[in-house]
Amino acid sequence: MGNVTTHVLDAARGRPAAGVPVVLERRTGGDWQRLAEGLTDHDGRCRDLTPGSLGAGVHRLLFDTGAYFSAAGQRTFYPEVAVTFDVGDVDQHYHVPLLLSPFSYTTYRGS
Repeated sequence: MGNVTTHVLDAARGRPAAGVPVVLERRTGGDWQRLAEGLTDHDGRCRDLTPGSLGAGVHRLLFDTGAYFSAAGQRTFYPEVAVTFDVGDVDQHYHVPLLLSPFSYTTYRGS
């Protein structure tokens, strides 16, 4: 069974982004269904955001970057980051890293 993980790094501070709320959703028709949620740990990781079954189709991770930067006393231009991706093989591991700063973010398909 496949799973979803993420790793959030604060590029401006040069360290993991701990305490970022993350939600995993799947698109069903025109709506989004919440599948799982978590907080990044001390190393900036959510190691398993997978419900009982991942399911094929379009998914997204929602990162509450506004909460993270607010807790650090920092304003941000991007209060939320949504990363949408397509799960084609439900047996694969999907790792979605996020590099972030108050005024930019980058993501890629990790391993």
